[in-house]
Amino acid sequence: MLWVLFLLAAWAVAGAACTRLCLAAVRAAAGAADTGRVHELTLYEAAFLSGGPRRVADLTLVAMARQRRLLLAHTGWATVVDPFGRDEMERSVIGAIGPGGQCRIAPVRATAATADAVRGIADRLVRAGLAVPDSARTTVAAAVRQVRVAAAVVLCLGVAALLTPVPPVMPRHLVALWFALPLALTLSCLAIARVEIHPYSRWASPAGERLLGALTRNADGTADDRTFLTSVAVRGVHAIGEPGLRAAFGHREAHD
Repeated sequence: MLWVLFLLAAWAVAGAACTRLCLAAVRAAAGAADTGRVHELTLYEAAFLSGGPRRVADLTLVAMARQRRLLLAHTGWATVVDPFGRDEMERSVIGAIGPGGQCRIAPVRATAATADAVRGIADRLVRAGLAVPDSARTTVAAAVRQVRVAAAVVLCLGVAALLTPVPPVMPRHLVALWFALPLALTLSCLAIARVEIHPYSRWASPAGERLLGALTRNADGTADDRTFLTSVAVRGVHAIGEPGLRAAFGHREAHD
């Protein structure tokens, strides 16, 4: 009856992993619940919810370049024209470029993405229930990984059980069927997590996703500066239609 011990171990591993995933998902949903307050997204906030800190840095670079206060060369260099930033993000970008007034775009983007201004945006969005806290995103991801490991362990225990002697009254296909149950549990949890919990692996909470959806419908990237920058915020630098800017950021991507 050694296979029974393997079966109990399989159920214990599968049950513990799936329970942890369910609890993590519930906590993440509670932390990202809609507060019911009206919140109008700024462009920086929309950029953070769409692509995280680096998207905020990209948006700042593009906005300053559009206003001719920063030059972004097609070779991948950024040059300061106006050294006086109009907000914290712009001052962070200028500070990242350095006193020489010129630097490659890639390190500027990386430094600006870790600035206090970006952390302030993130904290504000988390408090508003529009962004997912780092702890919730990490916990859910770890729980998903544990369920994947549990599925592999159940499979290995099932194979081990089939290789051990079993009573003649218990056909091996029935043993396999018993192990198929905890395996189905783990695989079904992973399937549900892929559909239902996937938003928690990104930056925006469900409430933030709804606001972004409304904003995206108005971002066609062809009208005034506000619409253009909205398109960059929600879709990234690939939404840039200007050849010079596209070349500058394309050079950046080649060196990331």
